[in-house]
Amino acid sequence: MHIEEKQLKEFIIDSGLISRADLDAAEIEAKKKDVHLGKYLVTTGKMTEDDLRRMEAYIVGIPFVDLKGAKIPFDVLSLIPEPIARNHNIVAFKKNEDSLEVAMLDTEDLSAIDFIKKKVDLKILPRLTDSESLKSAVLLYQKSLKAEFGDLIQKDAAAITSLSGNGGEDVSVSDLKKQAEDLPVVRIVETLLKHAILQGASDIHMEPLESDMLIRYRIDGILRDAMVLPKNAASGITARIKVLSNLKLDEKRLPQDGRFKIEMNGEKVSFRVSTLPTYYGEKTVMRLLRESAAGYTLEKLGFHGENLERIHQAMKATVGMILTTGPTGSGKTTTLYTVLDILNTPDVNISTIEDPIEYQLARVNQSQVKPEIGFSFVTGLRTLVRQDPDIIMVGEIRDNETASLAINAALTGHLVLSTLHTNSASGAMPRLLDMKVESFLLVSTLNIVIAQRLVRRLAEKKEKYFLDEAEMTSLNKLVDLNRVLKILIEEKVVAPTATWKEIPFYKPIGSSDAEDGYKGRIGIHEVLKMSTTIKDLVMKGATSDTIEAQAKTEGMITMLEDGVFKAVQGETTIEEVLRVVAE
Repeated sequence: MHIEEKQLKEFIIDSGLISRADLDAAEIEAKKKDVHLGKYLVTTGKMTEDDLRRMEAYIVGIPFVDLKGAKIPFDVLSLIPEPIARNHNIVAFKKNEDSLEVAMLDTEDLSAIDFIKKKVDLKILPRLTDSESLKSAVLLYQKSLKAEFGDLIQKDAAAITSLSGNGGEDVSVSDLKKQAEDLPVVRIVETLLKHAILQGASDIHMEPLESDMLIRYRIDGILRDAMVLPKNAASGITARIKVLSNLKLDEKRLPQDGRFKIEMNGEKVSFRVSTLPTYYGEKTVMRLLRESAAGYTLEKLGFHGENLERIHQAMKATVGMILTTGPTGSGKTTTLYTVLDILNTPDVNISTIEDPIEYQLARVNQSQVKPEIGFSFVTGLRTLVRQDPDIIMVGEIRDNETASLAINAALTGHLVLSTLHTNSASGAMPRLLDMKVESFLLVSTLNIVIAQRLVRRLAEKKEKYFLDEAEMTSLNKLVDLNRVLKILIEEKVVAPTATWKEIPFYKPIGSSDAEDGYKGRIGIHEVLKMSTTIKDLVMKGATSDTIEAQAKTEGMITMLEDGVFKAVQGETTIEEVLRVVAE
């Protein structure tokens, strides 16, 4: 859509979005670089692409539509196939007697309009929309697919009934192979995996019970029942997953681990598989790792203010160690990948040793641990140091030897990134000392420790409320509200004169887009910087509580405080923060 710069400039001045002085300066720079004014304003962050799109729509007289949260009938939506909708950023949202209204990001995409016109044989009325609206509309394709998946699985499960009458207890390897390759079984497993990807699940649990098989998905950190299948489908489904992940079909008494990868809608997803013998049969758990999930920023992950500043300072160091801590599934590795992505410049050599490789990063030498052939973190790390790296990432410090090697690598001119299982940032030092790391080596190498948890993020629809006196007193017992208020004022989230009585919090509201009012997750963090005082405390063998108290006096924001900060911002709820950070 081509708009004359003069028209656009006049409209921007009228809108008050950008001051005249800034606009004049931008116009001069755009002319120097020989780019359109609108494009220059977007690339320099003066306005968003959606703001520009709305202005252009208004100037040329094309109606603008907001489809966020809109209910589009599936028969209208499906007039444009999903791949076309995704590739051309176009969705059908309203059908009239002789015309079809379509929402687009670029109304000059004539080839897409022409294709749809031929397909539906109706007059096409293009409307302009923003990227958030388009994302919301494309999600509706997935929701209707979910319903179809449920029916499909139940039909295929019924077809398996006659395959195995005894739940697969004494079935031979050849019979199990036949079951694994049976069409209904193949379809059920394929559908379950696709269903999980569409739902945004992080894990799939397949649990054999006395009379059936329960399938559960972990979505946004919460396990939810997905479907129940007949008991006699269990052995075939488990066999199919074992075939995909190269596990022994006839081994049912010992746990097994494997992995496989599938591609769906152009997205590669790796599955980490674990089987465990239980009383009623083998339980299978699969962790989903989306390879395209890289490309985060620290701000997107939820870092801000002092925490963000401390990480950026630590990344400037060429030696030492950056640790992330937290339980399984708290996003530690994602944080490290994001840091690696920022550090990944042409002038450094980055090598990693991981189990498993969760995301693939360009220009990073990533190695996968294979304990079965003797390639462990220890042997991998010994070799990495000889590969002339500037930056080393060790997937996890699990034992004394890995800890010792990682510390030595940080001492000998490398920046080392790794993860550790502890509950808080201050708990990392006693944990490493417990792993027989010498305290003088620890204080010489450790730069910062990041502790984190993931909390569910509130959806767009939410309800504002204020805490009463009793709730305030109760919350103040768990977290120092005066400290949080100070941080909120410093980061200009609330007015300098604000008090807790006038600061709102938010409650979830269920909607068609998010049933329980939550959608996605965000991190809450604490970042402990190794100051001279904290180094002295570590040398004296201080407890994690003493170290944390000192870190707080030096400005560390605790996870609970960060959680309340994000609750005030409307990112999450206090209940969700307290659920995740159990004191």
